[in-house]
Amino acid sequence: MGYRRFVNKPALSLALLFAALPIVAQKLPDLGPNVLLITPATPVAEVQAKINAIYAAQQHSEFGSDRNAILFTPGDYHLDIPVGFYTSVIGLGASPDAVHITGNVHVDAASRNNNATTTFWRSAEGLSVTPTGGEKDGTMQWAVSQAVSLRRMHVRGDIVLHQHGGWASGGWMSDTRIDGNVASGPQQQWISRNSDWAGWTGSNWNMVFLGIPRPPAGDWPKPAYTKVERTPIIREKPFLEVDTTGHWHVRVPSLQANTTGITWATGAIPGSSIPLAHFYIAHPATDTAATINAQLAHGKHLLLTPGIYDLTEPLRITRPHTIVLGLGFATLHPTHGTPAITTADVDDITIASLLFDAGPQESPVLLEVGTPNSKASHAKSPTALFDVFFRVGGASEGRTQSNLTINSSDVIVDHTWIWRADHGHEVGWEKNLSRNGLVVNGDRVTIYGLFVEHHQQYQVLWNGNAGRTYFYQSEIPYDPPTQAAYTSAAQTDGWASYKIAPGVTTHEAWGLGIYSVFRHPDIFVTRAIEVPQLPGIRFHDMITVCLANKGGIRNVIDDTGGSTSCGSPRVEPRVTNFPE
Repeated sequence: MGYRRFVNKPALSLALLFAALPIVAQKLPDLGPNVLLITPATPVAEVQAKINAIYAAQQHSEFGSDRNAILFTPGDYHLDIPVGFYTSVIGLGASPDAVHITGNVHVDAASRNNNATTTFWRSAEGLSVTPTGGEKDGTMQWAVSQAVSLRRMHVRGDIVLHQHGGWASGGWMSDTRIDGNVASGPQQQWISRNSDWAGWTGSNWNMVFLGIPRPPAGDWPKPAYTKVERTPIIREKPFLEVDTTGHWHVRVPSLQANTTGITWATGAIPGSSIPLAHFYIAHPATDTAATINAQLAHGKHLLLTPGIYDLTEPLRITRPHTIVLGLGFATLHPTHGTPAITTADVDDITIASLLFDAGPQESPVLLEVGTPNSKASHAKSPTALFDVFFRVGGASEGRTQSNLTINSSDVIVDHTWIWRADHGHEVGWEKNLSRNGLVVNGDRVTIYGLFVEHHQQYQVLWNGNAGRTYFYQSEIPYDPPTQAAYTSAAQTDGWASYKIAPGVTTHEAWGLGIYSVFRHPDIFVTRAIEVPQLPGIRFHDMITVCLANKGGIRNVIDDTGGSTSCGSPRVEPRVTNFPE
């Protein structure tokens, strides 16, 4: 690509390199073989070769076992960084501008014909990028779909969310500044939270803008823009940071209410720092559930280095204020029919950047937050989940009843994709079993960026009061073999995608898209959304789409909205609520 070498030094091993940097070397943690740690002193050719090798292994490895994180200490770099499957590219500065990439950080479509609908499981965080020499000079290409996170980024140019107009199916942007224009093109759905840009072009089915100072002009349904002025409650995801003395910390941003725009406009993000020495650094080759649980019980936080962790019992988080942070799509795989993680009903647990992969023996749940019948309020110090992703089948045999169950109240979820695989290995109606994607039992749970797909009953079952969802994207299952096998009640075909249980009196949701792609003929869902008809239940900006010429969805919400003709979307009015 013609990127110039800006440090003219002979190639060095990382050990020799850090010996030449004594301050950093004294603080260098053991992050394992799947973390590539780069400093400004690392020769450019050496770095580029290693990045290219990671991408060569991960470019088409949709269901592979490799996991990688590429970490940059503060400084300036001239590189081309393609981001493949199970790869995280992370800057270690206090703000994105502390790590500056001149060149490119890009995601290319994983399938032929510029098709990005299976471009999953990758991320970029904490970087500033001046895009040069890519497909279009001055433009960063980010052609992605689900389980792809763009956080704390500064793009010093434009960004496109597709590849040459090819299909793309959803994504996430938060705490990010784009100096130029965002071109969404054929992206089917997208959520942008607390970000800023010079301009936005494009709309399709379901675009949500939350806490955006300059959202694009227009409103639902044409264009399909849902705009909420302020984010009601959030704290940004904790992140690794190396300070000017070479000390490693995890920065924990402060809880904030009614926010708009980015957190780092004036430099460091408000919050506190925890020395990395307070974390147990786990390695998939040597750690077990027992060794990790022993460290959690002693009060350690947890950093999971990249890899797959086979768990014979759940990781148990019992102490308040515990942080569990993954690198490079660290993957938790229960092997004995247990959950992967359970938590006590305590204040301020953080779980971030993990992939939960169901095992061959059916688990009751993969991640359970709080104990059943939890009643305590955590409004002043809520638990938060960031970039937590779930998969049942696809990579290997997998079964679970629920993927994510939230029993605690006041929990914040900031981006999740909960996927029962529709392709890959061990996929079929009787193979990769998953009853529900998400079950919410706690009160006052707030979710930003909720992607839930293909589960065999309700995708989302909400039993708690005062819940809020900002952006919902869901495909109902492709593979029910018959209507009889896919019927929830008398005279009710299928299961609603988003179900508010009887007894719930208040709930609100914004920007919902629900799609059907049935593979067998004459399969229907009576209603996409099913709710009690009460004045405290309010839904804003809903759409259903039939993407295959078989079956379909008969109504958008309860018995209103009408049927969805295959190939044509069905849009519900701006607000649906119910009279007293």
